[in-house]
Parts: sequence; structure tokens; C-alpha cells
Amino acid sequence: MRPLNATRPDPHDPAPSIWSYRFQRLWLTPFFRRLVRVGVPAFFAIVALGWFVSDEEQVQSMSDSLAEMRREIEGRPEFLVNVMGIEGASPDLAENIRTVLSIDFPVSSFDLNLVEMKQRIEEIPAVLHSELRVQSGGYLSVVVEERVPLLIWQRRDAIVLLDREGEFVADITERGFEEPMPMVAGEGADLAVEEALALFAAAAPISERLQGLVRMGERRWDVVMSDGLRILLPEEDPVRTLDRVLALHDMQDVLDRDVLRIDMRHPERPTLQLTPDAITELHRMRGTAIVNGDQNG
Repeated sequence: MRPLNATRPDPHDPAPSIWSYRFQRLWLTPFFRRLVRVGVPAFFAIVALGWFVSDEEQVQSMSDSLAEMRREIEGRPEFLVNVMGIEGASPDLAENIRTVLSIDFPVSSFDLNLVEMKQRIEEIPAVLHSELRVQSGGYLSVVVEERVPLLIWQRRDAIVLLDREGEFVADITERGFEEPMPMVAGEGADLAVEEALALFAAAAPISERLQGLVRMGERRWDVVMSDGLRILLPEEDPVRTLDRVLALHDMQDVLDRDVLRIDMRHPERPTLQLTPDAITELHRMRGTAIVNGDQNG
């Protein structure tokens, strides 16, 4: 039997209520904490953004404000480029670069796409490499490594200049040069420039008489002299073969004789083709020798 004077529960009892206990247990789960800390703010942010985007006037106003802010920043004097300097290029190439870039100064550095400008410059045949940099004081620096022409290539449709790699540099009418350049001709000559340069170096003792090299069948060279003499070189080891011909010339002056062609395509069996006058003279001498032989007989 319960006593009639039983005490009531203390209203300040520290024990949690059932709902408080359930909430604390729920808060201990990682998913619920992530939902409250991230999911709920993200939800309200998305709702606010959707409400803002639904108002076209507010969106346009914000876009105009951002554009105006960007224009003000880009138009500041410290970001303006006023002049361009080109280093490492000949006057004609420098003028060509200015034409290709066609920059209307002053211009904001934010409006200059240096990567795209570099690509446009290096598309010029005479340019091997380029570097662009915006420097302090509104100065656009363009440093160019220009291709150096070393050979004149006589093609069927034009006469052009080639560099050491056989790359096209310019049309011969577009570039001036102080000293004469060696000349090559024939299809595929641009693919064997290194070998051609080695042959010209080997032919230095006869450079005054040397007219050029002709690529034959895209696989071997003919050496052409100014008097019409041709030296037919083999496909393999042409420089060494030319050295042999020059050594033979030092001993027997073979290049000064009435010879039309020296065929060295088979170095073990060199063949000489005489000029028509030399053949006539040879026949005359043989005929004289036969007559003299008959008389002596």
C-alpha cells in the first residue's frame, strides 16, 4: 500500500527526457550530423539561388556589375601594354610578325593570349622558336630565334632557301644575303640537307668551279661543275667517294681534262665519259696511229 504522503518527482531532475535522449542518440550518428551541418545549409542555399536566378533583372544587374568591375580592373594603367619590342629577328621578319599579330596599342594585358600569339608567330616559316612575355612598364617582349638559311633549293616551281634541317625559310626573292650560298636541285633535296652540306665542305678545294648538287631519284647526288662536268656519286658514302675523285684530280688533273662525266656510282669501277671533241680527237689519233702502223709494216 502506497503511503499517502509520497513525494512528487523533482522538477530539476538531471535525467534527460525521452525526446532529449532520442535526439542525443540521433546526433551521435555521422549521417545525421552531416545532414544537419551540410545538407540543411546547402538546401537553403540552393533555394535562395533558385529564387535569385528566377529573377532575370537581378541576374542581368549582377552580370553587368561584374563586367563593369572587370573592365575597371583591366583598364587600370598598370595592366595596359603600350609597346612591343621584337628581338632576334631581321627587319623584314620583324615587320612580318607585327603584321601577323596586328595589335592595336594600348591594350590590356588581360586581352593578350600569349599562347595563341606564340603559335601564330611560329607558323611563320622563318621562325624557329619564339618567346613572349609582358614586362613591367607596359612592354610586350617578343624574342625570336630565326631560321638561318644555308642552302638554295631550286625546285620546279620556285627557288627557295632552306635551313640546316631542310625546313623552308623564305623565297629567294624575299631574303637578301651577303655571300653566295651553295645550291641544290632535284626532288627530295630538302630531305638530305645534312649530306649536301657535308659534300659542299668536302668540295671546298674546287668551290670556285662548283655549280651545285642535283638530287637524283631522291637517293643520291650528282656534283655539277660550272663547265658542265658531272660527277655521279653513289648512294652509299658519297663524301668519301668525292674525296677519292679530288685525290685523283690532285695526281692526274682529271677534272681539267675533256671529260663530260665521271661515273662513280660503282666506286670499284669508275667510268669516264669524254666530250664529243675529245672523242673525235681520240678517233683521229687512233686513225693516225693505224696509218703509221701500216706504213711501218
